[in-house]
Amino acid sequence: MTGSDGRRTISWMAAAVLFFCGHLCAQSPFQFPTANHALYQPDSELVFFAPTAPDKPWTSGSFGCVRDNGTRMHEGLDIRHLQTDRRGEPIDPVMATADGTVVYFSKKPSLSNYGNYIVIRHVVEGLEIYSLYAHLSEISPTLKIGDTVKAGQVIATMGRTSNAETITKDRAHVHFELNVLMNDNFAAWFKKNSAERNDHGEWNGQNLNGLDPREILIGEHNPVKKFSLLDFVRSQTELCRVLVRDTNFPYLKRYPQLVLKNPVADKQGVAGYEMVFNYNGVPFALMPRAASEIKNAAKFQLLSVNEAVQKVNPCRKLVVQRGGRWQLADAGLRELELLTY
Repeated sequence: MTGSDGRRTISWMAAAVLFFCGHLCAQSPFQFPTANHALYQPDSELVFFAPTAPDKPWTSGSFGCVRDNGTRMHEGLDIRHLQTDRRGEPIDPVMATADGTVVYFSKKPSLSNYGNYIVIRHVVEGLEIYSLYAHLSEISPTLKIGDTVKAGQVIATMGRTSNAETITKDRAHVHFELNVLMNDNFAAWFKKNSAERNDHGEWNGQNLNGLDPREILIGEHNPVKKFSLLDFVRSQTELCRVLVRDTNFPYLKRYPQLVLKNPVADKQGVAGYEMVFNYNGVPFALMPRAASEIKNAAKFQLLSVNEAVQKVNPCRKLVVQRGGRWQLADAGLRELELLTY
């Protein structure tokens, strides 16, 4: 939606959404990016999620290995629209999920499968998380890169933009992600290692590895246990462990809360890191290792694989079994090269 009518829509709906948010917005580190809160309602998955087609389950609109019969990763939630205009187009306001800073947006839908999208940086419990909102019809005309936004602030209008698929009116949704940033030097790494264009600099989706927003939103809603984002990240389920012979890469500086203590490395000096990854390639524990603890000269050494996790969540193809032995697959090596560039 564009023009003065679109701005009026954003304006009056912003006031309504902020009122609707109420006390819920003040209690949780992350909030729903739209007024659709049906995730908390029993048996309402098809009200909340937009599946990929009418004959597909709601899970195809959720996070994980849920696309193409489990072979393709979907790194966010597709949250269904609640409101349409006379033409049947979605008009739901899209809101910042938490206090943060706008680091990027793209108003050129032909340049990404995200269509029009926004990325916002948040710091929660000292941890940097990047929220992403995609397929937008309009980004707030007053929004600028570097702007500080508040949780619940309207930043856009839901839409159907994408350069990779036709999103039908009945399936209109906002694609919502919560990510860690892999490397500040992504643009240089990508230029060196890919023949593809990169129109989005460091804010290319390949540089953002997602956490499951559904688990986070449900965890926040637990009346018995107080939710901690840092504990949530630290307690991710392990897919594999890799020893990395490198001691100076941006992820270490961005996420020092994930670096563990090792008295041997403290005493002898750090020669590398033993890193623990979840199935989506998020490094959630980094153990410094001394030279005396490293028995292999390879830059990357696969130490272990959780076969049960790989069986259930194989879609990122980070590891592969050849001749009865687990090895880093091409996709896994690519993630490690990006991470340490």
